[in-house]
Amino acid sequence: MNDRGKGESAGDEPPDSESASESKTYSNREIRTIALAVIGGVFFGGVATGVAYPTLPLLDEHLLISAVMLSIILSANRIARLFMNTPAGSIIDRYGTRKPMIFGLYTQALAPFGYIAGLYTPAYVFGTFPIVGEVSAPGVVFVLARLFWGVGSAFVFIGAFATITYVTTTQNRGQWVGYMRGFDSLGFPAGLIVGGVLTDLAGMEIAFLVGGILALVAGTIATLVLPDVHAGTDRDAARIRDIPAILRERPAVLAIGYGNFTIQLLWGGIVLVTLARYAEVHGMQISALEAAGISGVVMALGVVTSGVTTLFTGWVSDRMRDRSLLTVPAFVAMAVGFLVIAYYPVLELLLVAIVLIGFGIGMSAPALLAILGDLTPGDELGRMGGVYNVMGEIGLSLGPLVAIPAVESWFGYQWTYVLCALLVVSCLTVVSIPLLRDPAVSTTTVNAD
Repeated sequence: MNDRGKGESAGDEPPDSESASESKTYSNREIRTIALAVIGGVFFGGVATGVAYPTLPLLDEHLLISAVMLSIILSANRIARLFMNTPAGSIIDRYGTRKPMIFGLYTQALAPFGYIAGLYTPAYVFGTFPIVGEVSAPGVVFVLARLFWGVGSAFVFIGAFATITYVTTTQNRGQWVGYMRGFDSLGFPAGLIVGGVLTDLAGMEIAFLVGGILALVAGTIATLVLPDVHAGTDRDAARIRDIPAILRERPAVLAIGYGNFTIQLLWGGIVLVTLARYAEVHGMQISALEAAGISGVVMALGVVTSGVTTLFTGWVSDRMRDRSLLTVPAFVAMAVGFLVIAYYPVLELLLVAIVLIGFGIGMSAPALLAILGDLTPGDELGRMGGVYNVMGEIGLSLGPLVAIPAVESWFGYQWTYVLCALLVVSCLTVVSIPLLRDPAVSTTTVNAD
């Protein structure tokens, strides 16, 4: 097991110098300062993402953009992140976390200003293409802006994970990883609220402008506070096609990645895509709210539950001899939640089910990420963080593709959610049991800071 927090000293020498491997012990105050800077960066980045998101699906009403082109705009950041995760991780391993993470935060900041440019781009049509339809200049500008966001976010998440993992130890890693994940999760819904209100009151341009300013704030915080830690590997850059070989060599990372894949597939894919239709099919209503409004309320409840649970789960994991024990009740809660949705389609129980699923995600995600940090050597944090992210991105990308056909053509709503529950149960055998049996995963019970 790696007990980092004893990491390389930051310095001006090249990464392959001996100084890059000298150890440095970070005090509790240094850890707190560094972690809060990272958390501030990811939180404001999450808010900036959320601010822009309510307006993006409305672009086809304001610009010369086809429905397919709008789908490409919405998915462009995810596609870019999928292919950038492993190279970003290798760059972080080679050059340290400071410059790549700052680059990522400022690259993210370009996206909202790109959106503003897209609003003022002349509606020139380049041509009509199969499947895509008309491709216009504003559409291309928005796609490029979203690609920038995807590239930047790959560096931000992996840089945040590597920085916090590197400066902490097994005694307090779970706490700070939990805070990072929790505030990242809570930043997005906060941004959704701000973005929706700003769009209604002041228009799209102001919403995008605020998103860009918040992203710049995140980059400024990182520039002022982040130290340069964790550099020195001379490994070749990893590529997405290298991931199967990496996973074969590290069964524990494969188990952790499978857990992340399942969480992202089911929450970011199945639940978020089908929830509005589920509410509509079963005639759910709250006062004046119908299917769309109910799905928004339920999704917000799930995100808040997950985020709040994440904040304290990491702290709890630091006080356990084996963090992977937390995955057992987490996966059980998620499975029960999906079964409730499948067999009891009433609003009150839907809310209970979403709380159970959010609780399970909030308990399992920080534990898995902290275990990954515990097991990963200091010069591979970026690569392994990239692999972890890729597994999640595959789940996020696959979920929306299968969700609607599953509920409307293949299985129906009930059996789709039953299959979701079974997939969560599989995590008990694929994730929990192997990690519980791995002696390298256990930690010593301590009084964490």
